Amino acid sequence: MATSVVRFRPKAGPASSPQWGVLFDRRIAVLPTEAMTTGDFVRHALGLARAATPDQATLGLDDVKVLSPVTTNQQFICQGVNYESHVRESGLDPKNFPFNTIFTKASSCITGPTDDVIRPRHVQLLDFEIELGLVLSEDLTRPREVRADRLHEVVAGLTIVNDVSARDVQLPQGQFYKGKSHRTFGPVGPILLLLEPEEWALWPSLRMRLTVNGAQRQNDLCGSMLFKPHQTLTELSALQDLMAGDLIATGTPAGCAARAPGKLPMFIARHFISDVTKWKFFVRKGLNDPLYLQPNDVMELSIRTDDGRLDLGVQRNKVVSA
Repeated sequence: MATSVVRFRPKAGPASSPQWGVLFDRRIAVLPTEAMTTGDFVRHALGLARAATPDQATLGLDDVKVLSPVTTNQQFICQGVNYESHVRESGLDPKNFPFNTIFTKASSCITGPTDDVIRPRHVQLLDFEIELGLVLSEDLTRPREVRADRLHEVVAGLTIVNDVSARDVQLPQGQFYKGKSHRTFGPVGPILLLLEPEEWALWPSLRMRLTVNGAQRQNDLCGSMLFKPHQTLTELSALQDLMAGDLIATGTPAGCAARAPGKLPMFIARHFISDVTKWKFFVRKGLNDPLYLQPNDVMELSIRTDDGRLDLGVQRNKVVSA
């Protein structure tokens, strides 16, 4: 049975270091670990988490502030255009993406599952992207072929990621890192769900849902992703060092605010308008698009199987002005 791990800080009493615990309904079994980072936790405390029992859950969930289960010292690696539906809404052809698109976000953008998302003053087109996050259980410092049926050997668990994006920076400048790395642009959590080996076969049936102010914007199964976790881990391990606790966000499905304007406008923009003018039009049109996030908007994200066997909890963040 999957184990729901939370990282938290008690609301009452003097300020203290974050703690780790296992969530049973709305009560937490506090774990006897001094792990300061996600890497420390997955290296040394997974056994403690799996051994926790409901009778040890004596701390109420309402009495704590739940933090991101991924600490800011870890790498934050992302996949782009990894769902056909998102590729098409971006005005692109999936046939033109036979490769795995990889980029990074600054780990300093990681924030908690209920913290405010701060929209910088220069950003006007703020967008959302629900994604399934993989948290590594061990270091990968040499090439390794990860098999689809052996994910449990290298991945500790799953979490919810919101890849918040400033489209008026990312797209006109061609700067994924700059457009996606502002502080608070990476809500993570609330849960790090530790799966048992046999449960990893269920990840494709996880359903991602994102709403803004209660209106559904994104809804798709994780199994729709183009490049699966085992493929991505195999490719990344051949490229760079990955460390226990690192986070990989696996891409988002259709439903984002940013989308292509249609075939005719795309043709005109491609052949008759300069890039500078094209992006000026893009930003101007976006200013009148109600789908982009505004101050006081509330995003709510969930990832779970339809039968509830696997449930990564609910993430809820409010947008505020800088």
